[in-house]
Amino acid sequence: MPQRYEDYDRVAIVTGADSGIGKACAVALAEAGYDVGITWYGDADGAERTATEVRTAGRRCEVAEVDLRRLPDAAAVVDDLADRLGGLGVLVNNAGTGLSEPFVDVTWEQWREVLAVDLDGPFLCSQRAARRMRAAGRGGRIISITSVHERAPRVGLSAYCAAKGGLGMLTRAMAQELAADGITVNAVAPGEIATPMTGQEDVDPFTEERPGVPVGRPGDAREVAAVVAMLASPAAAYVTGVSWPVDGGMLLMGPQASDLPSDSWRTVRAGQ
Repeated sequence: MPQRYEDYDRVAIVTGADSGIGKACAVALAEAGYDVGITWYGDADGAERTATEVRTAGRRCEVAEVDLRRLPDAAAVVDDLADRLGGLGVLVNNAGTGLSEPFVDVTWEQWREVLAVDLDGPFLCSQRAARRMRAAGRGGRIISITSVHERAPRVGLSAYCAAKGGLGMLTRAMAQELAADGITVNAVAPGEIATPMTGQEDVDPFTEERPGVPVGRPGDAREVAAVVAMLASPAAAYVTGVSWPVDGGMLLMGPQASDLPSDSWRTVRAGQ
C-alpha cells in the first residue's frame, strides 16, 4: 500500500562542499532549513567558509575531511556525519574530479582515480545513506551531481564522461529500488558553471560570453543549488529517477558548442 513519507530528517550531507557547486548546495539547503554535514578535500579554509555560511543561516554544520580515492573506507564519512548531526534525510553526492587527456594517453591510474571519485564514491556513499534512511523508515532524498557529459561526450574527457554516464544510470537504478521506501533518487547535470573546477573561481558568469550556448553565458553555482534544494524538498516527493540539466541550453547544441566563436548559428537562413 502507498505510504506517506513526510518526516525525513532535516539533515543533509553534501560531499565536496569546500567550494563551487558543493558550497552553494550546502548554503541553499541551510537556508531551506536543513542542518548540514559537509566533506572537503584539499581546501580546509574553503570548508570553514562554507561552514560559516551555513551557521550564519542559523543551522548546525559539521565538517569532515575525506579523500574519496581511499575507498571503501572513505564512505564511512556518511555515517560519521549523520551520527554527529543526529540523522540523515538528504545526501548530495557532489565531490568529483576530472581529467582532460586524449583517450589513448589516459593511464590506468588516471582512469581509476576519476572513476573512484566520480562513480565509486557516490555508489558507496549512497548505499550508506539509503541503509540509514530505510532503517529510519521516514524516507529521504539522494541527489547526485552529474554533468551534461552524463549524456553527451566531449573530446578529451573519456574517463569523466564514463563516470558521469555511469552515475546517471546508477541514479535511475537506485530510484527504482528505493522508491517503495519513500527515498527519491535524482541527478542534476550542470553544464559549464563558473567554479574552481572550470578555472573560473572568481568569475562573474554574467560578465562572460558563450556564443554557442543559448543562454549565452556560463552558469552560477547557485543556479545549480536551487534545483538541488527543490529536489531535496518535501514538495518533490513524486519526482524520482530523473536527471535535471542546468546548462543554459547547452545540450540543445552539443557540449562542443561552448567553443563556438560567434552567434551566427542563431540566424535562420533561407533553404535550411
